[in-house]
Amino acid sequence: MQDFLYLCRQRFSVRSYAETPIDAADFDYIEECVLLAPSAHNYQPFRFFRLTAPADLEKVRAAYNRPWMVGVPCVYLVCRHTGEEWKREIDGKPHGDIDASIAIAHLCLAAAERGLGTCIVGNFDPAQVATLFGLPAELVPVALIPMGHPAAGTAVPAKRRRPKADIFPEQI
Repeated sequence: MQDFLYLCRQRFSVRSYAETPIDAADFDYIEECVLLAPSAHNYQPFRFFRLTAPADLEKVRAAYNRPWMVGVPCVYLVCRHTGEEWKREIDGKPHGDIDASIAIAHLCLAAAERGLGTCIVGNFDPAQVATLFGLPAELVPVALIPMGHPAAGTAVPAKRRRPKADIFPEQI
């Protein structure tokens, strides 16, 4: 493995995928990395549904209809479990979205390490996705994560980031 900074620089939102299948060993590795993600009180209030069946991928495209989604070999439907998420005692703020987001970052970085591309999709109707997949009320969709081998010729784009001083101000 390269160093972590190199890995962070290599990971980007892939929107063009090859038809190459994903190896079972890659799925196992990536999912093990997700299991190791930290969460509030280690409750792990998230579920990652690996969708590879054509019928399931059609449902995803019904909820997020973009031309680049055609041919994506796998999509993880990430949900938070409202009955398992930790809630801050002072104000009752649930941390399920935060915990799921941390685990999603693990998934995306692990995939990049294995040479796979991902894209974190949040622009979809969670109620529609819940209906399409028959999710119980306590499972709330957080994100869709397409994953696969980047198409030939896909290169790491230049990353635009805010200046470090904006993100790490010296004073409040």
